[in-house]
Amino acid sequence: MFGYELKPIADNRTIQFATPEKALLDLLYLYPFYDSEQELEELRLDEDYLQDDLNVDLLMEYSAKFQSKALDHRVKLLLKTYDL
Repeated sequence: MFGYELKPIADNRTIQFATPEKALLDLLYLYPFYDSEQELEELRLDEDYLQDDLNVDLLMEYSAKFQSKALDHRVKLLLKTYDL
């Protein structure tokens, strides 16, 4: 499994949280109707976060692990739409 970080919770337990890159890829993979610039803009993603904090190299690395041409297309469209 990839794209998860362990976060501490109560009683010395941990839980797996998806990284922002993995969460974004899961969204694009599970909801294929986000296939146009307009649809991606309507997600109203935090553009400051995308520009300053999103790890595009990690996003691309994780995207390749899905082995999905359709997801690759949507990721490229996301990068173009948000000028990443």
